[in-house]
Amino acid sequence: MAEQRGAIKTPAMPKGPMRGRGMPVPKGAIKKGTLSRLLKMLLKYYKWQMIVVFVCLIVSSVGSLVSTVYMGSLVDNVITPAMKVGFNSEIAATLTGLIVMMITVYTVVTLSSFCYSRIMATVTQGMLYHLREEMFQKMQSLPIKYFDTHAHGDIMSTYTNDTDAVRQVIGQSLPNLFSNSLTLVVSVALMLSYSFWLSIVVAVCTFAMTFVVKKIGGNSAKYMVAQQHSLAKEEGYVEEMMKGQKVVKVFTYEERAKNDFDQLNEQLFKDSERAHIFGNILGPILGNIGNFTYVLIAIVGAALFALGVPNIGFSNLFEAEKAVLSIGTIVIFLGSSRNFAQIVNQMSQQISMVAMGLAGASRIFTLMDEEPEFDEGYVTLVNAKRDENGELTETAERTGLWAWKHYHKADGTTTYTELKGDIVMDMVDFCYVPEKQVLTDVTLYARPGQKIAFVGATGAGKTTITNLINRFYDIADGKIRYDGININKIKKSDLRRSLGIVLQDTNLFTGSVMENIRYGRLDATDEECIEAAKLANAHDFISRLPDGYDTVLTNNGANLSQGQRQLLSIARAAVADAPAMILDEATSSIDTRTEALVNDGMDKLMHGRTVFVIAHRLSTVRNSDAIMVLDHGRIIERGTHEQLIEQKGTYYQLYTGAFELE
Repeated sequence: MAEQRGAIKTPAMPKGPMRGRGMPVPKGAIKKGTLSRLLKMLLKYYKWQMIVVFVCLIVSSVGSLVSTVYMGSLVDNVITPAMKVGFNSEIAATLTGLIVMMITVYTVVTLSSFCYSRIMATVTQGMLYHLREEMFQKMQSLPIKYFDTHAHGDIMSTYTNDTDAVRQVIGQSLPNLFSNSLTLVVSVALMLSYSFWLSIVVAVCTFAMTFVVKKIGGNSAKYMVAQQHSLAKEEGYVEEMMKGQKVVKVFTYEERAKNDFDQLNEQLFKDSERAHIFGNILGPILGNIGNFTYVLIAIVGAALFALGVPNIGFSNLFEAEKAVLSIGTIVIFLGSSRNFAQIVNQMSQQISMVAMGLAGASRIFTLMDEEPEFDEGYVTLVNAKRDENGELTETAERTGLWAWKHYHKADGTTTYTELKGDIVMDMVDFCYVPEKQVLTDVTLYARPGQKIAFVGATGAGKTTITNLINRFYDIADGKIRYDGININKIKKSDLRRSLGIVLQDTNLFTGSVMENIRYGRLDATDEECIEAAKLANAHDFISRLPDGYDTVLTNNGANLSQGQRQLLSIARAAVADAPAMILDEATSSIDTRTEALVNDGMDKLMHGRTVFVIAHRLSTVRNSDAIMVLDHGRIIERGTHEQLIEQKGTYYQLYTGAFELE
């Protein structure tokens, strides 16, 4: 019993129309290390491209400051001398050299910008490709309970809104921040090189800018993150309402649905409004501080020039004789301060975009970091054949005979056990959450070829038993054996391959009728799919479809009736040709006439197979080998139909009171 101890701690599902909004996410929460993880992933796939991009950004950043130095050189080396001595050949040569230098620099900057933009277009879209691919691969490995506890619209939001936010941060925000940061550093070095006095003026104004960015930009980033989470919640609710629109109409839930949506929409509006208010006022405030800095530098520079104050900078720090501040230096500082203010403004505008992008990346990585479905199984399902001694041996060809391949670590031997469909549950306990027991001491067996029926009120645990056989959830205590093997030892994919299942809620996928039937076994031929359809009595209505088996189904087979969809689901199970079948309310949505057509096919489908049947219509379980009556997770009665009628217990009351269990 110790092998499967430990209750499953799956969050309880909310009930009613509000179900599926998703788990609450703390606003403003970004996983630690999200940025470094995103950058590592970027370098993993595009290392050399990013190196080229960084080189191009460095060239562009340095080149953008050349015009400022050019203007200072033009004033000091061309305009001022020309005003004193006139325009001569020496000044003309200097001017020509400056013009050639500027043409060369701007040509290089233009080529670098083109190269950077071209590469980043590929890198950005490629990263989104890899993110979606890894997310989808991870999603396929997640357990069923993850999808039971998360809104589908919320999950979809990671593929749309969150990946779009990541696109923004990879394609624009991070490169711009890197480029602007580099330009900022070079600007500071340039200003310190020319004049300490004017650099002090810029430093004071920079302190004011930093204070504004921290206060206003921080709030903008916080609400951008909150906006991302609110948007995901709203999309989750919209997806739920679209899926359940018929229920909404039938129960006149429109007003309540609108009110609930209004609450989510109001929250999204508030978060977005605050984010953009702070984001929009940040630019003008920083712009005005930049203008003030520009004017202040002009005034201080003019005063220093007029007073003849010696200029000190890194360029002349070790010169004994300090020259007076030149007009060209003032021009350089005016241009540099303007660039400096613009860069700070641009960086502040990117803060909220980076925060939103990191929030999206955080949600994506949260999905990627979800615990995958744990599978410790090592017993596999293989094609088998019998040798001349009647012993089972493994074969690569499909023989119709299956065996469990069991490797024994103790002695290094491998044994083969024929797959028959012998299923035993021994003293099984299960709970979705620790405080609520769902199944208690459930013991039953199903011999190969037997039909076992489960009867009981809604919530009695019927579907839970079949979920445990499939290992969609793991039991808290007890054992489940399949052909004498503890199912914990069987690989989940092989276990589920040996079980055919028909659910009450049909799920048909976009594609042809043939493709939907072949979903049961991907290597099935067209002829096998048609035979399966005939077995399920679906062939006649398929033949009447516009394109027969090539008719394309969309929107979960909306162009078919509920009964027809269920028949296709049964045909899909038939083509799987599994030795054990689970029929969970398989005929509940089929009308009486269609049910009569399907019963014959179902009997053929069940012939020679172990079958578990869950049904509200007691008439469909009369011919079962054993009927289990469940109540609050316990089996209270068991036996054949005749035996249970003779007992005159719960089953007798249900059968004589109504033919449908509500």
